[in-house]
Amino acid sequence: MGKKPISIIGVPMDLGQGRRGVDMGPSAIRYAAAQEELSKLGYDVEDLGDLLIPSPESTVVEQANLKYLKEVVAACEQLASTVAKIVERGRFPLVFGGDHSIAIGTIAGVSKHYKRLGVIWYDAHGDLNTGDSSPSGNIHGMSLAASLGIGHPDLVQCGGFAPKVLPEHVVLVGTRELDSAEKERIRQLGIRVFTMHEIDRLGMARVMDEAIHIVSKGTDGVHLSLDLDGLDPKDCPGVGTPVQGGISYRESHLAMEMLAEAQIITSAEFVEVNPILDQFNQTARVAVALIGSLFGKKILD
Repeated sequence: MGKKPISIIGVPMDLGQGRRGVDMGPSAIRYAAAQEELSKLGYDVEDLGDLLIPSPESTVVEQANLKYLKEVVAACEQLASTVAKIVERGRFPLVFGGDHSIAIGTIAGVSKHYKRLGVIWYDAHGDLNTGDSSPSGNIHGMSLAASLGIGHPDLVQCGGFAPKVLPEHVVLVGTRELDSAEKERIRQLGIRVFTMHEIDRLGMARVMDEAIHIVSKGTDGVHLSLDLDGLDPKDCPGVGTPVQGGISYRESHLAMEMLAEAQIITSAEFVEVNPILDQFNQTARVAVALIGSLFGKKILD
């Protein structure tokens, strides 16, 4: 990644989530000194502020299986446009969420410039549901499917085109909770998934070596979509959908350090920080620490 200038954009949205509070995630990450950390590493950093997102109280759920569809689509279109402009300016888009539905917009904006985009989906969940298969109707569980061109047309066509990414260019890391429809979709599409079983058995270094190889092969850019619930809840308690037995704090640093060494990441988002459920802003502080490692911070310089 070198020292490419960074543009931060916050997306304070909890419309895609079932639990309130994740809309305060961007503020929590900023409070944990994200910009200062990057500046200390020698980056030119600008913060473009937050997108304007409506609150659930000001909207109405029209479809139980696709909650707040119109509002999520509008927010993702706005984000896609913002991210595309950042890339056009030769800067690195760094997005703070907000729930994981925002990835639909981030990936749409990035893939306007990277036609063969690779994606690392660092998450406890697959986010491969659609309105027909989702048990909750929460769109944050549909974001990867939509980016692959699967799901409701309004989600799939964010940015005016689909798909944004091909299955062979996607890797899931840290997966440990999948619905039956998601498992079937993974098998049908042939998506490479490194579950916690693989991480335990192979070790994070080998997993990331393989992941980097997959997302680098035949691609012209790589996006990192990191959901803090990919980490174990003892390290990141402030998430809306925690799943026990996750990736450790140190394993996550190794993963980010290896991505920094590989110099393949061209955009990134850190999502699902929920300060209401957190302890002393611990989850946001972990997010900032991982951002530091992703952008080249080392124990010994």
